Amino acid sequence: MSRPRIAVVGVGHMGGLHTSKLRQLTDEGECELVGVFDRDPERCKAVADKNTTLALDSLESVTRLADAACVAVPGVDHGAVAGALLHAGLDVLVEKPLASTRDEARELIQVAQSGERILQVGHIERFSPPLQRVLPILQRPRFIEAHRMGPYSTRATDVSVVLDLMIHDLDLIAMLAGSQVDRLDAIGIPVLSPTEDIANARLHFMNGCIANVTASRVSPEPMRKIRVFQSNAYFSIDFGTRQIQVIRREGIPGGPELPKIQAEQLTFDASDALLAQDRAFVHAVRTRSAPAVDGEDGYRALDLALRIQESLPPVEILA
Repeated sequence: MSRPRIAVVGVGHMGGLHTSKLRQLTDEGECELVGVFDRDPERCKAVADKNTTLALDSLESVTRLADAACVAVPGVDHGAVAGALLHAGLDVLVEKPLASTRDEARELIQVAQSGERILQVGHIERFSPPLQRVLPILQRPRFIEAHRMGPYSTRATDVSVVLDLMIHDLDLIAMLAGSQVDRLDAIGIPVLSPTEDIANARLHFMNGCIANVTASRVSPEPMRKIRVFQSNAYFSIDFGTRQIQVIRREGIPGGPELPKIQAEQLTFDASDALLAQDRAFVHAVRTRSAPAVDGEDGYRALDLALRIQESLPPVEILA
């Protein structure tokens, strides 16, 4: 496929960003942004006009005009909307989480496989340069610690902070640990919304790795950090400042010479992970190759998030 025709379904905050990136990829000749669709006609037209594309009036219009779609509707609608598009024969990039239930997620994977469709899940941190820099030197992590915090926003409060924010780090932690979770402990507290606004989980993996992950949407200062400890090195990745601190041991403990410690601080220029993610999707559609983050990756992160949610005590809202 030379230039796949792509539409965006749901043009709120994230959908609007996806639209601008696909507009850029269209200008670069990689795809053709054929339109956007949203249940809010005024918002739909405004985003369409801003990005010089069509404001579509229905999901049927999307399936008629497009070869592929980016789905950025509310998370509770991912299963229904992405499923309808896959059934209609479109390739789909769906924002995280893949779906709101395990059954819906499995159905999306099955439909994509049976129809030989591309299904990519929007776990954007996979495309950040700091993470890509660390992956080649990663060797069997023993402890992982992640913090993802930010000020309160009315966006995405229909789901708990686990599915809203923590799921980003759950995807990364599961990938880095390279093992299945054996058991977990978690706590979550609602502060300003009916669902949990801050949550912490401790994950015990079958290979012995342990991870401690915290997410909050009621913190005054933003933070997006992950720290990885292995037998011969420590990595600290700051996704916000795009910095990596690497401390590595040279030499063998107990050897004839004392081990040397090498410290390295790396800073990356500002990058566009969302553009890289959308470009990867367009490439998968054009070449019919496996997506960078497939349905099974999305299911793994969703399943882990749901396990954490299911382990939380009932939400108690104080007067």
